Amino acid sequence: MAKRDYYEVLGVGRDADAKAIKRAYRKLAKKYHPDMNPGDKQAEQKFKEVTEAYNVLSDTEKKKLYDQYGFAAFEEGSGNPYGAGGQNGAGGGFHGGFGGFDFGQGGNGYHEYHFENSNMGDMGDIFGDLFGGRRGSAGARSGPMKGANLRTSVRITFEEAVFGTEKEIELTVKEECKTCHGTGAKPGTSPETCPKCGGKGQVVFTQQSFFGTVRNVQACPDCGGTGKIIKEKCTDCHGSGFVPMKKRFAVTIPAGIDNGQMLRDRGNGEPGTNGGPRGDLLVEVVVSQHPVFKRQDTTIYSTVPISFVKAALGGPIRIKTVDGEVEYEVKPGTQTDTRVRLKGKGVPSLRNRNVRGDHFVTLVVQVPERMTEAQKEALRKFDDAMNGIAPEGEKHKKKGLFGKLEK
Repeated sequence: MAKRDYYEVLGVGRDADAKAIKRAYRKLAKKYHPDMNPGDKQAEQKFKEVTEAYNVLSDTEKKKLYDQYGFAAFEEGSGNPYGAGGQNGAGGGFHGGFGGFDFGQGGNGYHEYHFENSNMGDMGDIFGDLFGGRRGSAGARSGPMKGANLRTSVRITFEEAVFGTEKEIELTVKEECKTCHGTGAKPGTSPETCPKCGGKGQVVFTQQSFFGTVRNVQACPDCGGTGKIIKEKCTDCHGSGFVPMKKRFAVTIPAGIDNGQMLRDRGNGEPGTNGGPRGDLLVEVVVSQHPVFKRQDTTIYSTVPISFVKAALGGPIRIKTVDGEVEYEVKPGTQTDTRVRLKGKGVPSLRNRNVRGDHFVTLVVQVPERMTEAQKEALRKFDDAMNGIAPEGEKHKKKGLFGKLEK
């Protein structure tokens, strides 16, 4: 079967850079690896095909030759060092310079796959994912690492969220053990170099896969990646180097903070390892609901009831705001659900507390639920007057007048 173009195999264009080629290869290698597709001969062939393509296109010199001569660049007698008869060739396969990948004579079958050569770092990442380890992860653990973040929450009132406040919280945090001064070892002793990893903090595990040997670099199980073993542990911290202590923190709540927002206090989290810095303290702000005010961003909303008479005739009313009560003049003929804007009475901006949002008030006309007979009668007369119906007494007077005129 004729070979497919290497760019087509990886699904990239001829102008693809090294990062795009590597990204495409990683995706396909994971997809078609035989250990992920046991017994699937088609996936096995696809895996060999994409690996062969990557081995050429990831190498600057080989890619240049392939772009110029195509597959002929690697054929016997082609005159280039990567052909079957060249100094780096060996029986028509891709050997040595391709990180130990051997695709066999003329691409028929394969021999074995050793992920051991230094130029196969990409494969280490891929097969680390497949077989439970990642290159470099153990090395990172043996160096300085930042401590974990601490998380807590603080509850404040609606008004405190608007204007800001100061709060004090108490947490149990890890502090350096004063007995061993953070070494974890019993006073008079010191941590020793781990014999398993030789102080490197990492060990190499070899696994057999369908395609051969896979080497994984992982954190040393004996020392946990620190490179040190504590034979006689400190009795106070039990070898950790830290002891739990209660500590108080002052938290400044800025004006305009909203419910669910997080405050970060740098350097007050868990202690780092191997000399790394402490993590951060993350404080979630929980704002209590208000019985009158509702909030959206920097805008405050509320509802104020007004009487029918006040809505009809107009007049002053008192409206509650976060700054206290303010007086507002209701216009005559105000309808229910009329919205009033109180400019600058909302929530300050987090970026600039001098810039505040607005307070929108919805005026709701209240209908009395209980009335006296006199009140009901007054309303009936009002309704008659609105509909042009004269009172009974006035009706009789008009009739008498017209009667006299008729005479």
